[in-house]
Amino acid sequence: MTVYAGPVFEMATNQFNVIADHLGIPGDERDRLLLPKRAITVSCPIHKDDGTIAVYEGYRVQHLLTMGPTKGGTRFAPTVDIGEVAALAIWMSWKCALVGLPYGGAKGGVNVDLSKLSRRELESLSRRYMQEMIPFVGPHTDVMAPDMGTNEQVMAWFMDTYSMYQGQTVTEIVTGKPVFSGGTLGRREATGRGVAHVSRRVMDELGIDPTKSTAVVQGFGNVGSYAALGFHQMGMKVIAVSDHTGALHDPRGLDIPALMAHAGKHGSIAGFSTELAFDPADILTLACDILVPAAIERVIDAKVAANLKCRVIAEAANGPTTPDADLVLDQRKEIFLIPDILCNSGGVIVSYFEWVQDLQQLFWEEEEVMRREYQILDRAFERMLARAKADNVAHRTAAMAIGVEKVRNAKNTRGLFP
Repeated sequence: MTVYAGPVFEMATNQFNVIADHLGIPGDERDRLLLPKRAITVSCPIHKDDGTIAVYEGYRVQHLLTMGPTKGGTRFAPTVDIGEVAALAIWMSWKCALVGLPYGGAKGGVNVDLSKLSRRELESLSRRYMQEMIPFVGPHTDVMAPDMGTNEQVMAWFMDTYSMYQGQTVTEIVTGKPVFSGGTLGRREATGRGVAHVSRRVMDELGIDPTKSTAVVQGFGNVGSYAALGFHQMGMKVIAVSDHTGALHDPRGLDIPALMAHAGKHGSIAGFSTELAFDPADILTLACDILVPAAIERVIDAKVAANLKCRVIAEAANGPTTPDADLVLDQRKEIFLIPDILCNSGGVIVSYFEWVQDLQQLFWEEEEVMRREYQILDRAFERMLARAKADNVAHRTAAMAIGVEKVRNAKNTRGLFP
């Protein structure tokens, strides 16, 4: 019996059980590895602009505190529930262990439709959520970051709220802040840049010439747009992109800098072009070299997996591929999968750099941030390839095995208190 439920948590559980079977983890150890250390549910009342009071439900799940503070984003979306948040926290634990960060996984969120909030209401909700979380978070307990529906401004409100209660500025309580408020250069671009960098490593492995290849990006938010820009800068043609408002397709290649400028000004790709409009339902199965699911969980199911026409899947989103789809992809050896816990880990890597810089009050140039990010990504990529070859397993199995094994070893070494 568990308080966690829903398709996303079931997916995280199924993935873990596959790895636990592969590693031969005894049954009595599994719940301690999988179930979160702590889950918090809070009510967040705010004054609306019309004078009424609205109450929103917020969550924070801290999966693992064995290896250091927990780390993870905060999501503001109408789909947020405790099961989804728990699954994302679990995946973050394996991700941090895989790339060698001294963190456990966490995730938070508020169930809210942002389209119905004014800027003042968003600020009130952001500050109230952080205020409710103050007893449970801290620079050495749990460090928040942005996710879907939150951004640098929300992180600044979080940091300011926490600092007011501490009586001093505590920049290291969150990452993903504006640079002038203790953020790091390169954080906004970090996840998308990392996706493009690891994809380039795969292209080198497969002998794919970027200047003669194509990419499709599903999801044109912060991550998808910077991944697309990375591909564009390599000389690739990004032939299709989509977001919640629709999709665009041009076999000659889209003008990514112009599209990013449009999305930055208008909040979406809507209105960029009527001639290039495309059915978003068909974007995942377009013929291309690199497919980047950069939106939400569970978009590639078994049916979609059977109809993919790409050579590489770069999982920029968390959990975009279902376990049933993984079974299909296991049989499609011609498709190289870059699993999410590696592919999108650039964000948490550079968040770690921001936390370190805030603690030290010593800040790096952007070139140093990028060099260190790529160094960690390269090391994790090589470890995943070596493990996949040694164990003769899929890339996801190899990546998660490294992460789960490291967490298991840490828990067994520390023992069970008291």
